[in-house]
Amino acid sequence: MIPIYLCDDEESVRHQLKTALEWKIFMENYDMKVVCAASAAQELLETARDTRRGVYFLDVDLKDGAWDGFTLGRELRRRDPHGTLVYITSYGDLAWKTFQYHLEAFDYIVKEGEQTGPAITRCLEAVHARLLDERHDPAEMFSLRTGDDIPLAGILFFEAAPKAHHVYLHTADSRLDFVGSLNELEKELDGRFVRVHRSFLAAWDKIEAVDGKGNQVRVGGRMCLLSRTGKAELKKKLRGSF
Repeated sequence: MIPIYLCDDEESVRHQLKTALEWKIFMENYDMKVVCAASAAQELLETARDTRRGVYFLDVDLKDGAWDGFTLGRELRRRDPHGTLVYITSYGDLAWKTFQYHLEAFDYIVKEGEQTGPAITRCLEAVHARLLDERHDPAEMFSLRTGDDIPLAGILFFEAAPKAHHVYLHTADSRLDFVGSLNELEKELDGRFVRVHRSFLAAWDKIEAVDGKGNQVRVGGRMCLLSRTGKAELKKKLRGSF
């Protein structure tokens, strides 16, 4: 069962959204349940304490002391890295703020009176379809010698650690230290990662921008060093120039 959490400080909106979600779950017979419809961040966080891969509908404009929708989303992302975040807002131009908080939002729903309920049910349908696809097509994993498995799609880059024969693995919200070498990883990962510098091996599909003059490359919001050889590797991958 996939747990769904809702947080909005407006009682009428919260009731509208909860009713719409529960109706959609009942009509489609989804293996989902609204387990919390909270008015405050701490109430949601307490209920979702041990949740993994939950679905969270969060009010952007949440007025709860130090908490708003983005700070709550950041804490949920820390606790549940693979959870699904959906933002509900009175404005349609706040998507850029998720980059400021290093968040990945599945969707944004603008509060539009009676149209808000249908919008959230359409969103739930899309979330359900994506989760089903993930089950049928399990994510490829990268296995550490510690026995931990990390989804390959979540890795931004590998970095040579100061300690000999150690490598840092960077995701959007964590850094793991393990025994290994970038040379071995480059061969093992077979072109899905690009050697942009002798100390950095970056996920090809996560590269967002290249600063040739500053000798840097932005990967998933983080900066990696870029060497002359790295530029040549990128040119080869792009089959052109940048």
